[in-house]
Amino acid sequence: MEIKKIAQEDINRTVWKACDTFRGVIDPSQYKDYILTMLFLKYVSDVYKSKLNDYLIKYNSDIERSERAMRHERFVVPEKSSFDFLYKNRNATNIGELIDEALADLEDANREKMSSEDGSSIFRNISFNSANLGEPKEKNARLKNLLQDFHELDLDESHLENNDIIGDAYMYLVSTFAGEAGKKAGDFFTPAEVSTLLAKLTKSKPGARICDVTCGSGSLLIKAGKEVGNNNFSLYGQEVNGSTWALAMMNMFLHGFDNAVIRWGDTLRNPKLKVNDKLMKFDTVVANPPFSLDKWGAEEAASDPFNRFWRGIPPKSKGDWAFISHMLEVADDNGGKVGVIIPHGVLFRGGSEGKIRQYILENEHTLEAVIGLPANLFYGTGIPAAIAIFRKGRNSENVLFIDASREYENGKNQNKLREKDIEHIVTTYQKFVDGEFTPGVAEDKYAFVATPGDIRENDFNLNIPRYVDTYEEEAEIDIPAVQKEIEQLEGELAEVQAKMKEYLKQLGY
Repeated sequence: MEIKKIAQEDINRTVWKACDTFRGVIDPSQYKDYILTMLFLKYVSDVYKSKLNDYLIKYNSDIERSERAMRHERFVVPEKSSFDFLYKNRNATNIGELIDEALADLEDANREKMSSEDGSSIFRNISFNSANLGEPKEKNARLKNLLQDFHELDLDESHLENNDIIGDAYMYLVSTFAGEAGKKAGDFFTPAEVSTLLAKLTKSKPGARICDVTCGSGSLLIKAGKEVGNNNFSLYGQEVNGSTWALAMMNMFLHGFDNAVIRWGDTLRNPKLKVNDKLMKFDTVVANPPFSLDKWGAEEAASDPFNRFWRGIPPKSKGDWAFISHMLEVADDNGGKVGVIIPHGVLFRGGSEGKIRQYILENEHTLEAVIGLPANLFYGTGIPAAIAIFRKGRNSENVLFIDASREYENGKNQNKLREKDIEHIVTTYQKFVDGEFTPGVAEDKYAFVATPGDIRENDFNLNIPRYVDTYEEEAEIDIPAVQKEIEQLEGELAEVQAKMKEYLKQLGY
């Protein structure tokens, strides 16, 4: 009898049901950690159990030989760390403690994979025995329900429709949690359509080293990798928030990117992606940094050991150009590409930011494109953002400006880029890269190719409306026709008033 393959919607539906266990008890920005950690534990447990069964069949039920072979598999799952063990003990009065111990043992058994370079575990910020989950009796009931919900899932890879299902379910949950978490969501998730757009704009070649310097839960980094078209690439990232770093690590494992290097730490104050005490270089660098970050480390920037801020030190209350400076420094000098999501102020603010911008435009010529996005695309802010694309070693000094702010699907709480909107942006950008556009208007009311002279005339202000004219002329008014219409309406009004007067007279008024 053929086993029915598990589809994406099956997993999404079951796992989403598990979310009800925590909804209303703790904040969505917190309960995502419990749900996603349990999904990860169920996945590694099912994969381990399936592989062990395969070896037992292969080695005629020789347990010792099979377990020895299992040490070379992706993960080692101790008996008391398995989901099945926890499910059997779901009625235990200390079930929260048992889950915490299971995660600790799982991390110990896979320390090389599941720890940061300083030894911190990906489960360090999560406790299923926390008082946040309620009084002991209520907490135990919630955890029992959670285990029962996940028990319905069979995540053995041979039973799945395709190999992307688990990773995609994880991304589905992260994006849904982001919608519920509101403003806090911007700390860990970039909307899927924006990630797709940025990944396409920075499409990497096979063999590329790809880095997200503020990787959040890793969605943008994974999208950038998948744009390569095959598995010949390597992923790197850094994330300042410990809980979000843990999400990114699990996300990589669930997508099969076990060799991804994700570091935990402050990218600006303490960059962790280094080789021989020098910053690593990457073919592609992407990021959605926090907008205009206050207290980013300006006081330490002058003595930066990596000299990343030699173009100038951004203001201490706005770290946008600090992130861009870092990204430019870690991009490979031979064609390295940078794609970064920015607030519009980055394009026109003066002071030290204006000087950095001017230096890059006058001396480096790495800025390739500026793309204005619609408002209300991002979690936690309704302001419109833009994407800036930089490329090292360009052959041109011209800059493409795209105003894509009017092309989107209007949502109740949040707007969304449609597939055709993304395609329009990417196609326009690629035509520019391929040299199909001459300076001037590339597409009326949408795209403009600016020369260094154009930018100099605008005082190195990159505000998109200075280059892309979206003004719509109002239709010419036919005064005589309007006057005639007014006279006709006045005549009709007089007739109605006369009839009303007659009716009122008949009624005795």
